[in-house]
Amino acid sequence: MDPWFDLPKQLATKVNEAAETVVGAADFSPDIRPADPRFGDFQANGVLPYAKSVRTNPREVATRMVEELEKDDSLAEAVTINIAGPGFINFRLTPAFLLRWLQTYSTEEALRQGAGAFTHGKKVVVDFGSPNTAKQMHVGHIRSIVIGEAICRLLSFCGASVVRDNHIGDWGTPYGKIFYAYKRFLDEDALATDALEELERLYKEGDKITREDPQAMEEARQELVRLQAGDPESTALWERINALSLDALQDVYHRLNVNYDVVLGESFYRDKVETVYRELTDQNIAEESEGALVVFHPEHPRFKSQPFIVRKSDGASNYATHDLATMLYRLEHFQADIIVIVTDSRQEDHFEHLALTTTKWFKKTGRTMPAFHHVTFGTILGDDGKAIKTRSGDPIRLKRLLDEGVERALEVVREKNPDLPPEETRAIGEAVGIGAIIYADLSQNRSSDYIFSWKKLLSLDGNTAPYLQYATARIHSIFRRATPDLAEDPSKATAFETPEELALASKIVAFVAVIQQTTATLRPHFLCIYLYELAGLFSSFYANNRVLVDDESVCQRRLLLCRRVLLILETGLELLSIKTLKRM
Repeated sequence: MDPWFDLPKQLATKVNEAAETVVGAADFSPDIRPADPRFGDFQANGVLPYAKSVRTNPREVATRMVEELEKDDSLAEAVTINIAGPGFINFRLTPAFLLRWLQTYSTEEALRQGAGAFTHGKKVVVDFGSPNTAKQMHVGHIRSIVIGEAICRLLSFCGASVVRDNHIGDWGTPYGKIFYAYKRFLDEDALATDALEELERLYKEGDKITREDPQAMEEARQELVRLQAGDPESTALWERINALSLDALQDVYHRLNVNYDVVLGESFYRDKVETVYRELTDQNIAEESEGALVVFHPEHPRFKSQPFIVRKSDGASNYATHDLATMLYRLEHFQADIIVIVTDSRQEDHFEHLALTTTKWFKKTGRTMPAFHHVTFGTILGDDGKAIKTRSGDPIRLKRLLDEGVERALEVVREKNPDLPPEETRAIGEAVGIGAIIYADLSQNRSSDYIFSWKKLLSLDGNTAPYLQYATARIHSIFRRATPDLAEDPSKATAFETPEELALASKIVAFVAVIQQTTATLRPHFLCIYLYELAGLFSSFYANNRVLVDDESVCQRRLLLCRRVLLILETGLELLSIKTLKRM
């Protein structure tokens, strides 16, 4: 691979070499970041902390380093260098370099080459979505699903081998209540029409009755006992309920463009918990406390007196037990180098406890602890600033949210393009409506809460999916208007000249650095911000630079810019699981 493809890495290498020559600092940290566009494309920030550590003038150090950097012919061909402020070294890419980069990296596969600095060749298990069976998914579930899927796509793009795991809740006390109601109040027609709606109704009915009637509660308990004992009739009913649930959930996953590799729920690990109990006890990690088996972490400031309960006092397993068994399975079966779990921020303590316990357990048993990332996210809010709900106070069903998004998009499509065939109208409405909902979530910093607004997310202006989808459709229209005898030939393009051409080319080249930042932080909103800014620069370029001009060299370089912007937008939106359109 051309070392100049991964510009941040190459610039870091060059700055490190200069630092060794000028100040003899082998451990100098170049800290390459995108620069303020007024000063350059990339900036090295490492001079200031170095100068502070050795009590010297940072501007003088920066000046000496720039003098050394300017001796490098390959660097001179790629960038011009200047110093800003007290010692920031700025690099601006030359027009010739920008042209060569865009001519060379012309496919999605080529873009992958420089993106895998963090995870290339790693085996990564990503646990996301993970709803309970026999229940409808509500609007809050979308965050885990779309964030998890985007992370999977980004990791795969960067060369990781990714396993998508849907760790569903398919075991435990709710089944006793569902079985009790299923055998007494099942509506077969309703089950055939909407399985999750009927199963959730049955659970609510069973829960209400068992709360009010001790005899019913005892019967529900016996239903659970028979299931846990492996009774064939109970097992068959449990399997049917789970199969119906998964079939119904699959419709939502399909619309969100999500495909899981494995569905390994809590039930899968119920025969694997004895290993957890035995090894934690044998290694003196867990101890008995008030009849329960617990792990203490006295070295941790928040968990000194808060135990991690791995077996309840009645001898039953719990979430902690199953999650520990899951960590072991992912290491031994999948040989995971990295484990990523995507849940809301309310579960932070649980997963921090899990990571601490697993680390001690694996260390004492001679196992290698995978890198562990708990990816958290905030809450979706309504206009009132509270968790979004229906007017009756119930959670909004995810399926209904997606339906409404598509219907709202269809209204706009029909209004703007009344002559489109019905099938094309429907396809555009589905892509725009679903894409708008996905992007509205991913464009937020996942750690933050955000207010859900139909008006905002479906707008053709601003940082929205429809705006980006429209940008791709507009570029496709440029190529449709090109005359048949105007064949694209990037080799005939001349170096970029106008301010809009240069700004757009520089932004295209920044794609690799943005992918690396997004993947390293597991925060998809960095990619969203970049795509929005890229589309904005394209709009400015298109407004000020006519593409299909008579001068062939100018026309070819502008077609080249259009083609590469299209490549980046379509690649980026695909990484976010959003469909692009050729017409809109």
